[in-house]
Amino acid sequence: MAQDIAINGDNAIALAWKQIDPDVCAAYPITPQTIIVEKFAEYVANDEVSTEFVCVESEHSALTLCTSSASAGARTFTATASQGLAYMWEMLPITAAMRVPLIMAVANRAVSGPININNDHGDAMAARDCGWLMLFSENVQEAYDMSIIAPRIAEHHEVQLPCMVNLDGFVLTHAIERMTTLDTQVVKDFVGEHRPLYPLLDTKHPVSHGNMDGPDFYYPHKYQSVLAMQKALEVSEAVFADFKRISGREYHLVEEYRCDDAEYIAVILGSSFGTMKATVDLLREQGLKVGCAMPRVYRPWPMEALAKLMAGKKGVVVYDKHLSIGSYGPMFPEVVAAASDLEKLPKMYNVIYGLGGADATVSGFEKSFKAVVDGSAEKIHYLGVRL
Repeated sequence: MAQDIAINGDNAIALAWKQIDPDVCAAYPITPQTIIVEKFAEYVANDEVSTEFVCVESEHSALTLCTSSASAGARTFTATASQGLAYMWEMLPITAAMRVPLIMAVANRAVSGPININNDHGDAMAARDCGWLMLFSENVQEAYDMSIIAPRIAEHHEVQLPCMVNLDGFVLTHAIERMTTLDTQVVKDFVGEHRPLYPLLDTKHPVSHGNMDGPDFYYPHKYQSVLAMQKALEVSEAVFADFKRISGREYHLVEEYRCDDAEYIAVILGSSFGTMKATVDLLREQGLKVGCAMPRVYRPWPMEALAKLMAGKKGVVVYDKHLSIGSYGPMFPEVVAAASDLEKLPKMYNVIYGLGGADATVSGFEKSFKAVVDGSAEKIHYLGVRL
């Protein structure tokens, strides 16, 4: 039965995994993701799930095992963060190229150095070009919901791609919030039975995975992944609609807040979307026509939805919780590209904020957003940096 509970983000994801009951889970602990696999290991130890839980000696081993497991045909989950995701990097594009729909929770954390264990999006952004689907969560409820939604998108036979479910480290992983669960049978019925495509263990129909690709096949195979990503946009919208029917909770490729009549909008990811909503409310009280949006689906990049959102706006300010040193925030050029076919390009700004867990506050967002509206903002602004 659905019920309201108080729970942190890591435990919410572990609960979703318990309700799904995947075939295999392999992971290596790293803060702030550790609670997910610790809690899920308890479920395994208590025979509350039938999952084969594999303790491994590193994150690289975890993803290698998970990729092999998923290739064999098992529904497979894992989790990591920061340096752990970096240690997996060699396997990230291999996993995607093998088209195995495994699910990985990523508790977003700064990538060292300097050494830092707090939240920003440096880990996920460094992995964005590896061919994985990427979903982002604003709060604990969404981290739970995205964990249930992710297998439906990833395992769709016209998608067949691995998926990262991102939640902000500590801000969501460790913060306790109110959340409404779904009945376990409802979750199982929604996710459905796993029907792997070309599994290695289907001995009656032998296949080989992970073969050498020469120039004649490497490029076409990459393009097939492009087509799968494009399909994932359509599949995501259909799965979001199905999820609304069982939960009443509505999700979109791009979440919008007070954007319809806005002259200026902010684009932002993760838990900061909530802070930005509060900022928008404050600025609206001051008479400023502003709104904000969050790309729920970051990969595939929802270009058309964002272009529609930005059409007719005077200005767009992209808030990046990561920095491509020597260039911009990573999301900024992608938003600019999405707007490039508009009849009139809005003025575009980039605000870098929150690196290494630096505070993301309403007052900081208010100041930077007002500077955009009154025309005094620099094109690239480093919010709150102390020198």
